[in-house]
Amino acid sequence: MRRPTLTLAALPLSALMLAGCGQPPEEPAEGEQVELGSGPVQNQLNIATGGSTGVYFPIGGALGTIIEENIDGQAGTAETTGASVENIRLLGGGEAHMAIVQGDAADQAFTGTADFEGAPVETYSLAVLYPNVFHAVTLQATAESEGLECFSDVVGTRYSVGDVGSGNEATTNQVFQSLEIAQTEIELDQLGYAETAAALSNGQLDAGSWVVGEGHAGITELATTEDIHIIPMCDDERSAVVNGYGGYTEHTIPGGTYPDVDEDVETIAVWNALVVSGEFNEDQAYDITAAMFEHMDQIVSVYGPGEDYLVPETIENSPVPVHPGAVRFYEEQGIEIPEDLKP
Repeated sequence: MRRPTLTLAALPLSALMLAGCGQPPEEPAEGEQVELGSGPVQNQLNIATGGSTGVYFPIGGALGTIIEENIDGQAGTAETTGASVENIRLLGGGEAHMAIVQGDAADQAFTGTADFEGAPVETYSLAVLYPNVFHAVTLQATAESEGLECFSDVVGTRYSVGDVGSGNEATTNQVFQSLEIAQTEIELDQLGYAETAAALSNGQLDAGSWVVGEGHAGITELATTEDIHIIPMCDDERSAVVNGYGGYTEHTIPGGTYPDVDEDVETIAVWNALVVSGEFNEDQAYDITAAMFEHMDQIVSVYGPGEDYLVPETIENSPVPVHPGAVRFYEEQGIEIPEDLKP
C-alpha cells in the first residue's frame, strides 16, 4: 500500500492564504440568494485540518493527494489550524474550501449555538470519518493523590480543556455543562496537546482533555515516559452527557490501547466529518466524495484505527445535512440518506 505524501509542509492556513495558495469562493452580492451547490469549481483547495501532530492533518494530506492524483486540474493542500471551531470559521469566511471538524462543533455552527451564538455557519457533510474519543488524561500518581475515580472528581483540580477555539475545548465545555460543573469550580487552562502533556509531566497541571482518535500519538508518547491514567466517565456521567446536547455516544477505550493502561476505560465519543460550505460546487463535491472512497486505502494508511469506520454507510451519523453532490454519490451506492440529513 503506497503511503501518500503531504502536499505542503505544516504551515498555518492564514500564512498560506496570504501567500496566495488558494482562491476563496466568490462572495455573493448583498441580498443575493445562492443556490445550494451552485458555486464555481475551485481548482486549488485549501483543506483546514488541525495541528501537525494530530490525526486531522495527515488525513487532510492524504485527501489532498487523492484529489490531485485522480481529479483533472484540481489539487488539495492540508493546512494546519486550531482545528474544529476555527476550521468552521475559516470555511464560513471563504479562507478554506473544505474542513475536517468534530460533529458537535458542526452542529453548533449550523444551529448558531455555543461558540457560534448569533453567528451561525451552515456547513454540509461530504463524509463522516471516525469517532473522536474523549480522553481525560492524568498521571497515575495524581489520580491516586486527588482521588480521580470518575470524571466529576476533576472539580478543584488544574485542568486543561484544550487549545483556544478548538473542538477539544468545545467538547470539554459541553461535557462540563451536561454534568453541571461550573468553570469556576476548576483551575482552567487552555493548552494544546503538546503543552498539556508537558504541563502534566512538569507538575503544572493535574489533568487535561484529548478529544481525539483512539491510539493518539501524543497520549502514547506521554505514556512511554510517564505512568498515565485515563479518568473514566462513570455510568451516571455518561448518561448525562449522551442524553444532553451535542450528539455524543458512549464509547469504550479497550485496555492496551495505551502503554500500561490495561483496563477498559468507559467514556464518550463524537463523530468527525469532512464538511464544505453550501455553495461548494455540486459536481465537484460528487467527484471528491467518489474519489475519496475509491482510494480510501490511502487515508487508512495514515490512520489505521479508522479503517472500520471509513465506509460510505457511516454517513448516517452526519451531524449536519449532507451536501447534494455527496447525496448523489451515496444514493448511487444504494445508501438511503435519512430525511433529516437531506439538504
